Amino acid sequence: MYSPVATPAEARVDLAAIRHNVALLKERAGGAEIMGAVKADAYGHGLVPASEAVLEGGASRLGTAFVREALELRAAGVTAPVLSWLITPGEPLDEALAADVELSAADVRLLDEIAAAARRAGRPAKLHLEADTGMSRGGAPLAAWPGLLDRALELRAEGVIEIVGLWSHFACADIPGHPSIEQQLEAYETALKLAEQVGAAGSEVIRHLANSAAAMTLPAARYDLVRPGIAMYGLSPIPEQGDFGLRPAMTLTARIGLVKRVTEGSGVSYGHLYITGRETTLGLVPLGYADGILRHATGRAEVLAGGRRRLIAGRVCMDQFMIDMGDDPLSAGDEVVLFGPGDGGEPTAQEWADTLGTITHEIVTRIGSRVPRVHVNVTKGTSRRA
Repeated sequence: MYSPVATPAEARVDLAAIRHNVALLKERAGGAEIMGAVKADAYGHGLVPASEAVLEGGASRLGTAFVREALELRAAGVTAPVLSWLITPGEPLDEALAADVELSAADVRLLDEIAAAARRAGRPAKLHLEADTGMSRGGAPLAAWPGLLDRALELRAEGVIEIVGLWSHFACADIPGHPSIEQQLEAYETALKLAEQVGAAGSEVIRHLANSAAAMTLPAARYDLVRPGIAMYGLSPIPEQGDFGLRPAMTLTARIGLVKRVTEGSGVSYGHLYITGRETTLGLVPLGYADGILRHATGRAEVLAGGRRRLIAGRVCMDQFMIDMGDDPLSAGDEVVLFGPGDGGEPTAQEWADTLGTITHEIVTRIGSRVPRVHVNVTKGTSRRA
């Protein structure tokens, strides 16, 4: 009883939920600006439509990891300020400057590379200087911070850069009370004071440190701007403290491609990790680990089908997995909901993350390109002219 389905799966993205979440974040942030983090295809939600919803919700800026993400926004007509912060050798800096993309720098080598591109372009680069306040990832360590500032000031005097922002990133803001939070705040204040002393931190320079968790729970970290990411998509940055009134934007669904009746004792999928306990009906769901369904969801994660929760039966394969439907009258073409807001009894992305020992970021960003994003509650707002 095979039934071909034109679109066997889709990720429905509710843009109204994104607008709601950004408005809520803006309210929580007080007077701080919102820079919406839309890296990684807006956390899997679709870069351009999600970015427009972020701006419509009240953000004034956008942030991407890579320059090419920012250039994609520009090509789509988005004119709001965009910062790209992960600049590796060979990035298209000339294109970035021509498109008025703001860039981050954390060492003198990169400063000089950006300055060279600015000279070629005949226009100054807008830079955010990043300090490492204790994450030991990006950013200039405090010992190297004065040297970075000195070189930036030299290049500013030459007219090839503008210092637009001074920033850093928390390591443990999602762990309330972690001692590193206060340590990083103190380190960031030290970095700001050093910048002020040498004239690199005037009133026009944006100070930003807070991610989603800090924007929600650490007023002292909000400064001039906050950079929410996961919270904009309706997923709690600190699940232990609840959902903060956020609404999940993504609902992942598929349609059963095949139903079959099998006997008691039938082994299901690779390795026969699932054996039917009685005669039953199996349903094939056309999503697999190539689409971002983690292989270790095998026998652990649940989906909603026919109004009931059902455990994934047997090994998750590259393109498909099975569910045991018992004697329920499900047919090929019926919808299966992997996760969503939970309104209809379906699992949430948070449940999937908890079950699989990961974070919601991984659940939503792993959904592959074979799964179309279908955006609902689209508006014709003015976000591109932000």
